[in-house]
Amino acid sequence: MSQHEEDFEVNLTGEEGQSEESKTRWFKRIKKGIQTSTAEKKEVPEGLWTKCPQCKYTCTMIELRESWFVCPQCNYHHRIGSAEYFELLFDNKEYTELFADIRSKDFLGFTDLKPYSKRLEEVWRKTDLKDSIRVATGKMACEGIVVACMDFEFIGGSLGSVMGEKIARSVDYCLHHRLPLLIISKSGGARMMESAFSLMQMAKTIGKLTQLAEAKLPYISLMTDPTFGGVTASFAMMGDLNIAEPGALIGFAGPRVIKETIRKELPEGFQRSEFVLEHGFLDFIVDRKVMKERIAEALMLFAH
Repeated sequence: MSQHEEDFEVNLTGEEGQSEESKTRWFKRIKKGIQTSTAEKKEVPEGLWTKCPQCKYTCTMIELRESWFVCPQCNYHHRIGSAEYFELLFDNKEYTELFADIRSKDFLGFTDLKPYSKRLEEVWRKTDLKDSIRVATGKMACEGIVVACMDFEFIGGSLGSVMGEKIARSVDYCLHHRLPLLIISKSGGARMMESAFSLMQMAKTIGKLTQLAEAKLPYISLMTDPTFGGVTASFAMMGDLNIAEPGALIGFAGPRVIKETIRKELPEGFQRSEFVLEHGFLDFIVDRKVMKERIAEALMLFAH
């Protein structure tokens, strides 16, 4: 062994002729120091930062909330619930919730992976929502309006008997007070746990909206990401104006199901709101940051 190699070995061991037991103790001290350092590292609290799923831009939740949950970098519209839409649309964030005490019921004793009644109890406890839609009335640009908005976190915003009943009562309220109606859809479709009771709501809601049309009161349908199934096949596409947020998925069956059924590649952007607009199923797409102004303008045109 050369002198250079001997010096290199001495540097590695720390001492020439160091025993194997001493080496082991030395490595254990290093390992323990790393573990202590990791344990003492301060973790960043959850919920302070968020990453855009489209462009990966990272910003604080405060910044995202100030832009109405629209990515400041790429304009991606994050999903939000009824509470955020009510704050966005009603003047001074002031509104009165209607029909708040109606709850779903397990008429059929339905059970899949778990009983429907137990599933309802869990989602009530977890979300503090009564059902998949909330209805409120207030002022938008100083004019009265009724807004019915779905919450996707309640069983996927599914269409059940309560949603149908709330929409029907919303129409009755609009007829009585001569107010326009805005329905904000965000749904995976009909609620399978209610079977025929769910499917009946499609005919029920369209029938009630016909009364609104006969009374010459405006109905605007706003479709957000995602809007699918029985909701799209009924009241979501029946507005005097059908509008949508940018990039929203809108359709009946989902793109994966369609692709597997027809065994063909789907066009780029298939079922996104831009694609749906191009094919004539939407009147226009509206950015969330100017949504209130655009809807108020449309209602003013209807009024005159």
